[in-house]
Parts: sequence; C-alpha cells; structure tokens
Amino acid sequence: MTDAGHDMFAASRQWLGRALRSMPTGSQTFSKAHIQFPQGHSPLFVDKAQGARFTDIDGNEYVDLAMGLAAIGLGYCDPDVDAAVREQLDRGISFSLPTRLEAELSELIMTLVPSAEMVRYGKNGSDATAAAIRLARAHTGRDRVLVCGYHGWHDWCIGATSRHLGVPESTRALTDNASANDPDTVAAKLRERPNDYAAVILEPMLLDDPKGSLAAIRKLAKDFGVVLVFDEIVTGFRFALGGAQALYGVTPDLTCLGKSMANGLPLSAVAGRRDIMRLMDDIFFSGTFGGEALSLAGSLATIKKCRDRNVIDRLWAMGGALQAALRDTIDRRGLGDVLSVLNEPCLGFVAVSEGRGNSQAVNRTFMLAEMIRHGVFMNGSLTMCYAFGAEDMTRVTQAFDAFAERFAQELETPGLETRLGYPPIEPIFAVRQSRDGDEG
Repeated sequence: MTDAGHDMFAASRQWLGRALRSMPTGSQTFSKAHIQFPQGHSPLFVDKAQGARFTDIDGNEYVDLAMGLAAIGLGYCDPDVDAAVREQLDRGISFSLPTRLEAELSELIMTLVPSAEMVRYGKNGSDATAAAIRLARAHTGRDRVLVCGYHGWHDWCIGATSRHLGVPESTRALTDNASANDPDTVAAKLRERPNDYAAVILEPMLLDDPKGSLAAIRKLAKDFGVVLVFDEIVTGFRFALGGAQALYGVTPDLTCLGKSMANGLPLSAVAGRRDIMRLMDDIFFSGTFGGEALSLAGSLATIKKCRDRNVIDRLWAMGGALQAALRDTIDRRGLGDVLSVLNEPCLGFVAVSEGRGNSQAVNRTFMLAEMIRHGVFMNGSLTMCYAFGAEDMTRVTQAFDAFAERFAQELETPGLETRLGYPPIEPIFAVRQSRDGDEG
C-alpha cells in the first residue's frame, strides 16, 4: 500500500510533534490521541466543525461518525445551543453564588428521566460515576463495587482494568467485574459476598447488549440491598429523552448523565432517588465549576430542542437507514465473517473480527484508514446527530462500499498486515474492546 495519504496530513504531523513536547500522548483524551488512528493516514487535529462534519488543520473535510466521542447529539455549532451560550456569556460564566439555571435544568431532567428525583452536576462522566459510587457506599455502609464495563478514569473503576498503574492495591481489591449480558455472573458475585457490595454499575446499552438482562439485574440489586447505578453518560438524551431506562422500562436507583445532555459542552450529572441523593448533604462532592453557567444554559437549550423537535426520532430513523445500508454492503461483499453492525440505530458500531488470516486489530485499522481516505472519520462507532443529512448519508455509504470492495480484494491474499505500511491500532485497555471509541 502506498504512502500517498501522508501529503494530506502535513500540518497534523507538524502539530503532533509540537504537542508531544508539551502533552503526554499529544492529547488530553486517550481516545482522541494519535495512537488510536492509522499512523500517517489520519487527521490528528480539528480546525472547525459544522453540522455532522469537521475540517482538519490541513483543510480536509470529513463526515464525522465519532461526534466528539458521542458528546454531540444535535450537531456541531447547533444554532439554538450556540445562541443560548452567547446570551449567557453576556451575563457571565461563573459566579460567587448559584444561578437559577441550576434549578431550572434539574427540574427539566426530573420531568424526563424516570429515576431522577434530585440532580447534582459535574463536568465529565467520571465525575458523575464517582459521585454515584460514593453515594452508594454512603447509603449502604458497604465498600465493594461490581462493575459491568468501563465507567471512567477514577481509581475505583480503572483499578479493575489493565491501566491500573498508580492505583493502590487496597482500592483495586474493592472492585469486581461481571457481565451485564449475563445476570448469572452478577448473581454469582453478589452471592459470594452478600453483605459487601454497595453498588452494581452498568451501561444499559453500548458494547454489550444487556437490555434483556436489565430487569433481572434490577431484581438482584433489590434482593441484595445493592444500589443499582445506570451509567447513561452515552445513552442519556440519545436513546430516548429519558435515556435507556425509559426506553427499556427499567428504573435504577441512580443515573449518571453527560455527553449529549449539553451537545459537547462540559457537563455531567448524577440523578436518582431522593433518599440517596440527600446524602449529598453529608458526603463531599463539590467543585468550583459544577454550576458553570454556559454549560447549563447550553444543556437547557439542548434538552428542550431534543424534546420539541423530535430529535431522538430522527437519530433512530437516520441511524436505522445507515445501518441497513451498511449491512447490505457487508452481505453483498461477502464480509459477514469479519464485519457486523451492532447496537441500536441511534448509536451503532461496526464490529470488526479477526479472520481471513488477520488479527482483529489489522482488519479494524484497515477499515479506519480506508474510511478516512474516502472522507469519513470514524473510530468504529456510527454516532448519529440531528444534523446528519442525505449528503452525509451518501458519503458514508459510498465510502463504506469502497472500503468493503477493497477489503474483500485484500482478504483474498494472505499477509494484509505486511501491506498496511503502518502499525495496527491496539486497544486502550482490555476492558473495552478496540472497536470502542468512548471515554467517560
């Protein structure tokens, strides 16, 4: 394979060298770092974005299927959200007292999210999940946590992954893992220590597909006196206005929200049962920027637009059409043994498997490079936004067909890795599969 793509990314390469001198990995977020994209065959820095597309610093434009790691539900530079932020900017950003926005947004969330009886804000998903775990421990008087996936970078969670460097062994020992797809694994862990677990935390839908297990896990949590936490950082205000819990009809004790709730502005929330949330009066979860007003104003505008414009319905419709087209291409090209489309239409994934003599990493890296070459930026996800339109659909489906055609040809000859010309991308850590592009 040629190195022709290098000329497209001259500015990205130059800025990467500069960034690496001042920042570890050259990025503030692992999933956005250069190590997660095909070396020399990917943009590395964004210049501007609009709708469902962004332009990199070399002037290349892409349809974006990552959408800020699923933080953008409406689209980049949404006019209604931006107008709300500009209006608030004239009033101020952070103050010495709360603003009315804090209560107004909390009240709105409480009308939409089934579990939300009280609300408290953070700035990213890890803030919310860490707060939920502290609340669960305070409520139950127990220390252990059962996690079913990835829930942020804090010690209580990341200590149970391969990236546990710097986490005390005593902390790591308090976190166990189970599968949200298999209630029996959850039950087995709870039975081993029936009086020790404070919380079970899971994503109600993402890489796993636990919707058929949610009711069973809800019952287990109740039976064992364990706080059930839904990590809806990704699914909240995307799967439904009330999140996956509203869609699937299973209500947790606590819910963590983020990402799409503010269309990319830095805001998260933990919400839940009043008796548990009241413990916020006693535990310490507090930060200078928890009530930062630009994000609150932007979130109000985001959620109201989602409610008033049937945004969620559009995400499902466009995502469904896209997934159907990609599945058709996979079938036509005879690639069903190595490619599949998973998850709900509003936030799907192209799952890549090992096969035809190649590792999963090699096959996935080839897909990303080819999609980028054809003007579509992806990390494996099919993240829909409200602004995603017919022209975006056409570019993505044409790019995927071009990739699939070439992929089928390449798979006829062994040794794809030696022909790549760049190293295959390795997953960030073992808990999340390498097709995933999300960080809390």
